Amino acid sequence: MSPADPGRSFGQVRLGTLEQQVMEQLWEQAELTIRELISRLGDEYAYTTIATVLKNLDRKGLVSHRRAGRSVQYRARHSRSEHAAQLMEHALSASNDRSASILRFVDGMESRDLAMLRAYLDGHEASPPPEDGQEAP
Repeated sequence: MSPADPGRSFGQVRLGTLEQQVMEQLWEQAELTIRELISRLGDEYAYTTIATVLKNLDRKGLVSHRRAGRSVQYRARHSRSEHAAQLMEHALSASNDRSASILRFVDGMESRDLAMLRAYLDGHEASPPPEDGQEAP
């Protein structure tokens, strides 16, 4: 399923500063407890603060949790790249002129990113539509 697929739901994609920091930690480490997150964030935050952030991220569909003995392990539901793709899709959906926005974005890409995109598109060329009465392979 592609990020543009309307059947795919990531909930709210915008993150606050602390939400972003928590997600960065979860993307780096497969699973973390609240105490582990606090430690990785420099022991700056109260337990209840991080618990609230995780509850909000869960509500946004970005984290899941599971009980592991007496603790709860939290993990990202989607990869960092899936989240970034969702942010881009969200930005495009907010545009009045999707085509112009895509072209403007591509115009601003670095040459190595353009080459990667070109290679990807060359490998995914659309095959011609089947003639009437024939099925696609």
